[in-house]
Amino acid sequence: MPKGSDLLVAALENEGVDRIFGVPGEENLDLLESLRTSGIELVLSRHEQAAAFMAATHGRLTGRPGVCLATLGPGALNFSTGAAYAHLGAMPMILITGQKAVMSAKQARFQIVDIVASMKPLTKMTRQIVSAAAIPSTVRDAFRIATEERPGPVHLELPEDVAGAEVDNVSLIPPHALERPVAHAAALDRVAEAILAAKRPLVMIGAAGNRPSLVEPLSTFVTRTRLPFFNTQMGKGAVTGGSNLYMGTAALSEGDYVHEAVARADLIVAIGHDTIEKPPFLMQSAGGSKVIHVGYQSASVEQVYHPDIELIGDIGASVEALGARLEGRLSADAGMLELRQKILARINDRAEEDRFPPTPQRIVHDVREVMPEDGIVCLDNGMYKIWFARNYRTHVANTLLLDNALATMGAGLPSAMMAAMLHPERRVMAVCGDGGFMMNSQEMETAVRLGLNLVVVVLNDSAYGMIRWKQAVDGFPDFGMSFGNPDFVRYAEAYGAKGSRVSAVEDLVPTLEAAFARGGVHLVDVPIDYSENTRVLVDELRNRAPDVECA
Repeated sequence: MPKGSDLLVAALENEGVDRIFGVPGEENLDLLESLRTSGIELVLSRHEQAAAFMAATHGRLTGRPGVCLATLGPGALNFSTGAAYAHLGAMPMILITGQKAVMSAKQARFQIVDIVASMKPLTKMTRQIVSAAAIPSTVRDAFRIATEERPGPVHLELPEDVAGAEVDNVSLIPPHALERPVAHAAALDRVAEAILAAKRPLVMIGAAGNRPSLVEPLSTFVTRTRLPFFNTQMGKGAVTGGSNLYMGTAALSEGDYVHEAVARADLIVAIGHDTIEKPPFLMQSAGGSKVIHVGYQSASVEQVYHPDIELIGDIGASVEALGARLEGRLSADAGMLELRQKILARINDRAEEDRFPPTPQRIVHDVREVMPEDGIVCLDNGMYKIWFARNYRTHVANTLLLDNALATMGAGLPSAMMAAMLHPERRVMAVCGDGGFMMNSQEMETAVRLGLNLVVVVLNDSAYGMIRWKQAVDGFPDFGMSFGNPDFVRYAEAYGAKGSRVSAVEDLVPTLEAAFARGGVHLVDVPIDYSENTRVLVDELRNRAPDVECA
């Protein structure tokens, strides 16, 4: 007779799950045995946080929830950062944790933490499975909730006595497609009229634009309307191909070159913007340009974001209907397109400067040179993230993965590992600062064990560089930000990976090319000169920044 854990695995297979990431414990042993005889691969990680990052990235890249597994107490608590990463970043994910038996207490309170309560603010839903017979409906509901807009993580706790309990055959619940509500025709007409009445409309694509299902309709919308657009950091790359309408990425909230386009616009059409991101522009309370919010849900009203018009419904259907209403009826603003050339030229300034250690601009330039259009770059969190967001040009959706929501360190390597598992035919690179890399560097062993092809670039400045820079900008003394590093080449080799060190600026491209050509897991240690942070992002922008706030 099947037991609860068998039924859970069957329910996961029913949802199309083919991998589970995690670190099992004593309370997961029944589930582990059920997995052993199933078609689901267990990807054993070296830390639960990394497993959660991998599962979240699976959801981000596929639109289908990734699944991760941990034991009770400390193992489950190690999921917390990954749950928050998926919750703020709108990535569908299922977290499964074990628990002591609920019908007896032979170990008293040993290792018991109320994980359901701790997960409540970090997930869309958290639930303890109290009956084996309820597993099919609980799993089906979990996947439904995880994938509904706004996507995110769902937590299920499986007590060991429920996992081991024998259960009569219970029917699984087959998944079915859901048709999302669409915007009313009158609302579409009103938004189309507002865009047609504007002299200088500008589109902004937010984080939701990078949902896998929205890439095609958004790209078609831009092609049909010929509207210039910019994007938030997490909206970067949502429009595929070279449209010659891209104005830049809002890596900062104000004062950057792209904000000249924001200041010029009399109407901003914000598609899929999620205010969980750091603001891409700042709205005032009155006067100036208007903002239209296009989203599946109404806008979250914030001090810096309070739209004048809202178009609520399935985003793909909305932009398709808007495109039909606008096609052939808009004239390009010559001034905006002229401004585009200026913005992109300024962003490319000094991209090939040959000083050593290399500048962030040079590193971004050289990474772009070695990555094909469909190559995937996964960023950890640090100062270089702003430079990649600003300067790295994307032509294929979801080829620059960064986190501008939780903005946690430690996610870059696990995210790249997931991308490499999903797309073994494509070049995949993790770009990490030395601080963020060391937070989950133990996953190098996992990557080697899995036989992944992956290049890991570690930008080495022996400091928590972003906070050190902000400390200096705010006038504080340099304190508490510096550390020592291991020899990263030998460190990589200790895991069975390959290692290289860049010692001249002209060596970066050939070193990266050689790493990809060699295959396997390859770490490249690259020193970085962050003096450009102050020259460009403080002094240069302060000296030329126009009034770029938007109403």
